[in-house]
Amino acid sequence: MYNGEEGSAFVAGLPRLAADFLDRWQLRTDGPAMHGVSALVLPVVGADGTRAALKLQPLDEESAGEPVALRVWDGDGAVRLLDHDPATGTTLLERLDPTRMLSHLPDSRAAVLVVARLLARLSCGPAPEGMRRLGDIARGMLERTPRALERVPDPGARRLIADCAAAVREVVHEPGDRLLHWDLHFENVLASERAPWLAIDPKPLAGDPGFDLMPALDNRFEAEEVCWRFDAMTDVLGLERARARAWTLARVLQNTLWEIEDGRPVQAGQLEIARRLRDRA
Repeated sequence: MYNGEEGSAFVAGLPRLAADFLDRWQLRTDGPAMHGVSALVLPVVGADGTRAALKLQPLDEESAGEPVALRVWDGDGAVRLLDHDPATGTTLLERLDPTRMLSHLPDSRAAVLVVARLLARLSCGPAPEGMRRLGDIARGMLERTPRALERVPDPGARRLIADCAAAVREVVHEPGDRLLHWDLHFENVLASERAPWLAIDPKPLAGDPGFDLMPALDNRFEAEEVCWRFDAMTDVLGLERARARAWTLARVLQNTLWEIEDGRPVQAGQLEIARRLRDRA
């Protein structure tokens, strides 16, 4: 169960929570419920006839920043925030079209370019005060790396993860201040009536836009496409490639640390992304 006992308690309380907000915001349901890893989304209609989506999710460090980021973006490249309850993290969002997801696009290169253009818009300004900061996250990763490496039996994988950590050390003192989405994979991009594609479900933080490239490198993974995707995205975002490479390797380090610490094998795709970016430097 996601989030352990807290996640179980959240799921148990969902019927009451949903009923409370349907009543509080004068909403009625308007279709089948949808869910992701940690959120329940109910299509709803407001008293004035506005079609919207009620999103119920556990309030934690990642979800707490979502309404803050959505207010900053104000619909420019991302779903619009219509209402928000700070006490529970419940949000009311504009209704997008869940049947038209970027992951359905047959051409993976076209999908990558859509993500890149959205990231360029979303990360063009500084993050607001109080947002999670990439510098803190990166320093924490470097502190955890030596112990994690002791648990990696394969010497090649261990060396590659250590190289990722070395790349992070080169940039950790300049983590950036842009507002990042952090989780812009193909399934977090939906179509709408007002825009071809919009981002949803941010887990925002303040940092370097290079840290936001990984989901589009990993989605619908093709080893031979890694360098093309990286080059195309850095071109669209106007990023300096050596720096973007280091922050992308930081994202590999973050993902592999989670796998190691949870007792799961490191994903081969993540290591291949790191290998290809490392070896072309």
